[in-house]
Amino acid sequence: MNEIELHQKVWKGLQGRREKLPHALLLVGQRGIGKFALARHFAASLLCEKPQADGRACGQCLACNWFAQGNHPDFRLLQPEALAEEGEADDNKESKKKPSQQITIEQIRGLDEFLNVGTHRGGLRVVLVHPTEAMNRNSANALLKTLEEPAPSTLFLMVSSEPNRLLPTIRSRCQAIPVPLPSSALAERLLSEAGLAEAERWLALAGGAPLLASELAASGQGAWLDQLCRRLSNARELDPLAAAGEFDKAIKDAKGKLLLKQIVEALQKWLIDLTLAANDLPVRYFLPQQAAIRNLAAMIPDVRLIQAYRALNSRRQEAEQPLNARLFLESLFVEYRALFVPR
Repeated sequence: MNEIELHQKVWKGLQGRREKLPHALLLVGQRGIGKFALARHFAASLLCEKPQADGRACGQCLACNWFAQGNHPDFRLLQPEALAEEGEADDNKESKKKPSQQITIEQIRGLDEFLNVGTHRGGLRVVLVHPTEAMNRNSANALLKTLEEPAPSTLFLMVSSEPNRLLPTIRSRCQAIPVPLPSSALAERLLSEAGLAEAERWLALAGGAPLLASELAASGQGAWLDQLCRRLSNARELDPLAAAGEFDKAIKDAKGKLLLKQIVEALQKWLIDLTLAANDLPVRYFLPQQAAIRNLAAMIPDVRLIQAYRALNSRRQEAEQPLNARLFLESLFVEYRALFVPR
C-alpha cells in the first residue's frame, strides 16, 4: 500500500520541515493507519542523496541501497525485539527466552557510540523509535537524557499510537505531528488496488485503519469472526456452553494466531454497533450484519448496553492474564445472552 498517498497532507507537511528540522518529531495517530511506514519513508527521503521532486527517496542511490538493506550508517531503528523484522532479531534456537515486548534500556544505551561519531559524508543522522510507548520507565528516562542534550545533525523520529502513555517530559521535547484517519473512500480504493477482497468489510472491522484492515484480512480471522457473528445474531437461542466450547477449541487449534483478547475485542465492537443502532445511527464495525444488529438493539434497554460495555472493559484486561479460557468464555456468553432476558 502507498502510505504516502494515504497521508499526502502529512507527507507535504513533513517535507516542509526539511530545511529546519527539530531534534525530535512525534507522529501520533490511531493504530494501523500507516504511521510507522510513513516515518520510514520520511527517514529514507532525508538520507537519500537524490530525492525526487515530491521528496520521496529515489530508491537508486547508494544511500537508498543501504537503507533498503538495513545497514545505512546514519540510521537506527529502535523497536521491541518481538517486532523485529525477520532476520533482525537474534535467532538463537537454543534460547527459550521470549522476545521482549519493550524497547529496553540496553537498546537506548546502545545509541551512545552511534550518536558520538561523525555522520556519513557530513549529513543527517536519523533514529526511528517505534512504538515509543513500548519503552519502560528506565528506557524512557535514558532516552530523555539524550533528548535534553541532542547530538548535532540528529533527528529522532518517534511513532506512537498511545501518546498519553509517554512521559510528559518526552512529549514536551518533541514536535507532535498528528496523522489522521484517512477517508474511507481513499482507504478502500488503495486496499482494493492492493488486491484486498471485501475491502469495505475489513476496513469497517479495523475502525477505518487501512493497514490494520489488511493485517486482519491476512490473518485468516474471517472464519471465526463469521461464526461469532452467527452466534451473537441468534442471541435468544445462544447456548453459552456450546459457544464457549467452540471458541475454546478455535483458540487451541489456532496455536497462538487467535487470542482470547481478540474475541473480547470483537464483542466490544459488536456492543458498540448495538448501541449505535439503538440510537438510530449507522453501525460502524459489522456492516454485513447491520440488519440483525438493528433487530437485536430494539430488544435491549439502553442502560443494559452501557453496563455491558463497561463490564467488557474489565473483561478485556482479564483476558491478558493466565486463566481458564473455557470458563471465561462461558461467562462472557452467559452475560451476553442475559442482555435479552426480560426483567
